[in-house]
Amino acid sequence: MIKQATRRGPAAAPLAGMLRDAIMRLNRRMRQARPLGDLTLTQISALTSLGLAGALTPRELAEHERVQPPTMTKIIAKLEDRGLVQRTPHPTDGRQVVLHATEAGRAAVADQRRAGDAWLAKALAELPPDDRETLRRAAELLERIAKGNQR
Repeated sequence: MIKQATRRGPAAAPLAGMLRDAIMRLNRRMRQARPLGDLTLTQISALTSLGLAGALTPRELAEHERVQPPTMTKIIAKLEDRGLVQRTPHPTDGRQVVLHATEAGRAAVADQRRAGDAWLAKALAELPPDDRETLRRAAELLERIAKGNQR
């Protein structure tokens, strides 16, 4: 059943489509603002996941990134060759390794974020204060939705 529009706002289904499209376009623009280099978006995503988690096994990283383990093995090898990821022995399972982002890996992610933040801050600065406040509130709501806490 599709929720109908009310005096309180637009119907949920059309709003969902509008938000999805706007978020996708904004994400594309943010990716275009990233520094040019030889890191792929997949490699940056893997480094980001490692930075957020602290440490993951290759299988955990593949699951987190939603790629097959052989694909993640290739990604890890490239990151390791560049000194962005380090393998250490698993603390309880000698058959496994744990992956950590190195200082250089964390710096690469930080560079990506700084570039995206700078682009977005410039775009936001061009908006009127009321629009920036609306986006601040929208960011809070989107974060709640992402966490599964709509109330």
